[in-house]
Amino acid sequence: MRPLNRQCTVSSQSVKVFAPATVANVGCGFDVLGFALHEPGDEVVMRLNNSGKTTISRITGDGGKLPTDPIKNTAGVVVDAFLAHLGQRPGVDIEVHKKMPLGSGLGSSAASSAAAIFAINELMGRPLSRAQLLPFATEGERAACGSAHADNVAPSLLGGFVLVRSYDPLDVVPIPIPKDLVATVIHPHIEIRTEDARSILKKSILLRDAITQWGNIGGLLTGLILNDYGLIGRSLQDVIIEPVRSLLIPEFDTIKRVALECGALGCSISGSGPSIFALSNALPTAGRIADAMKYALRQVGIDSDVYISPINEQGPKVLG
Repeated sequence: MRPLNRQCTVSSQSVKVFAPATVANVGCGFDVLGFALHEPGDEVVMRLNNSGKTTISRITGDGGKLPTDPIKNTAGVVVDAFLAHLGQRPGVDIEVHKKMPLGSGLGSSAASSAAAIFAINELMGRPLSRAQLLPFATEGERAACGSAHADNVAPSLLGGFVLVRSYDPLDVVPIPIPKDLVATVIHPHIEIRTEDARSILKKSILLRDAITQWGNIGGLLTGLILNDYGLIGRSLQDVIIEPVRSLLIPEFDTIKRVALECGALGCSISGSGPSIFALSNALPTAGRIADAMKYALRQVGIDSDVYISPINEQGPKVLG
């Protein structure tokens, strides 16, 4: 985007914003599909001052792993990119409160990016729409993992279920979904780095596998739009990424099997893992799936957190 080079009305001196966790890939949609959850998520507290620079004064919930240098932290990167676009340089102080584990496959860095870009836009009087904020948020993803992918940050910022149709130019399409769609997500207490999960992927795939994957992506989107749960279930199949990444997740095959036995429409890896998601069409079913998943991990001595959430169509929200 070209710099605006205009003054914006500052609407407040401080703001606290929550941005949600996300499920990316959604089975067959590697790097192009994602949806937002209601929980967990990250919180960012942002204050304007007269320093003329961006600082990160506090980070909690990260175990001391994240950098406070604003040029190395997703929150600082997106704020500086946004202010450069506006052609303004107020002082900004940022607190980042991580409310979900790092390396969880739930879009931790994306939630921080989405919360930060939403917060600075609020403070500067909302000069840009959420869609216009998205390119800045993807720069946070580039800082976090070296790639400006949008399948986490787009649903975290925009809410709902999204398709990233194109990256050059960036073209994100919201997808209508059935109102009863519910996600069950289990996070085993292990960590998988996104870089490691990407490094094991095959550099080429068979044409027959690509054809199967394309059909499943089309079927999944059509099923969502038509409220066809049977089609959603038949299409939630990943023949390219899941067979490789599932080897990094203890008891993945067992967890998937028990989820399907409890009525899940489908089950796959959330992002790069180790979190696993299942979709269903009723909260009681989602609860049974959660219990079965958790029990399967407990049997091999692995603790876990479970989240049950309808699709979050709001995205970020101001907390105060």
